[in-house]
Amino acid sequence: MKRTLTLLGLCAIVCYTSCKQKEETKEEPTKLLVTSPIKMDTTVTKEYVCQIKSIRNIELKAQEKGYLERIFVDEGQHVKAGQLLFKIMPNIYQAELEKADAEAQAADIEVANTQSLADRKIVSPNELALANAKAKKAKAELALAKVHLQFTEIRAPFDGIIDQLHLKQGSLVEEGELLTSLSDNNQMWVYFNVSEPEYLNYKTSVKGNDKMRVSLQMANKEVFKHPGVVETIEAEFNNETGNIAFRATFPNQEGLLRHGETGSILMKEQMKNAIIIPQKATLEIMDKKYVYVVNKDNVVKLTPITIAAEIPDLYILQDGVAEGDKILLEGIRKVQDGNKITYDFEEPAKVMSQLKLESE
Repeated sequence: MKRTLTLLGLCAIVCYTSCKQKEETKEEPTKLLVTSPIKMDTTVTKEYVCQIKSIRNIELKAQEKGYLERIFVDEGQHVKAGQLLFKIMPNIYQAELEKADAEAQAADIEVANTQSLADRKIVSPNELALANAKAKKAKAELALAKVHLQFTEIRAPFDGIIDQLHLKQGSLVEEGELLTSLSDNNQMWVYFNVSEPEYLNYKTSVKGNDKMRVSLQMANKEVFKHPGVVETIEAEFNNETGNIAFRATFPNQEGLLRHGETGSILMKEQMKNAIIIPQKATLEIMDKKYVYVVNKDNVVKLTPITIAAEIPDLYILQDGVAEGDKILLEGIRKVQDGNKITYDFEEPAKVMSQLKLESE
């Protein structure tokens, strides 16, 4: 009986000690990791949707009515300036040319005869002037007939690439009807829209006649191997969008880029004294970004932030926190607004060194 009581007493002591230890373990607060924003100069790459256009892209249209007698090129073919592309049946215009030529010759003969008569005072000077006027009119009609005949041959005005052929050989062509388009792709103009603040940043960063170099990310996400240069900016902002159009020029000797393509312009922007925080220190609520700021009493306060730019693993802030503030780095899902915490502080430089940062 005595041994039984002793055993019961020992069990009670063990159970009490075990429960006490569990209670103490449960009450011991978990330490969270805290850091601060870092302030430094950095470079960000901004991306703008763009449209790629040939430096020269024109429509080739028929200037005369007639049957399309010959097509000398095919779609996608490279052509040289002056090369014959299309020929419209010239029979009518050839006949008109011959008629006009005959009338011009007759007018010249009439001028010669009238001049002979005028020299002998047989006809008046007015009759000679009238004959000369008729001759000039006939020569003008001859020149016009030559132009009409020339219009039956459509030639390339510059080196380029033939686009889609809109008519087949033998088709009846109306005056002004579209035959094809011609693109000069030796250089490409790339248009993209920039907001007013970004425009002002660009103008303050580019000095004098300097031109900013940009890159082109193509539709397959590959970066075009040749850099481009921003050469022109439109005169006015679009009142509806608040944007202004920039135009960059890219060399295209290999012909990879074509008129009508799309892509993205990659423009680097220098940012002085930027406030930078890790992306993992933020949380999103209703499409807005927040961080937990730790005050002097170790209480966390949910604080909204505004993102100015984004780089891999990092956010550059427009406002929300300052350089010396303490923000919760890890454990943001374990706390709520107003909670008191215990934490370990990690220097921002060490935190950033473990993340991707492109600095100046």
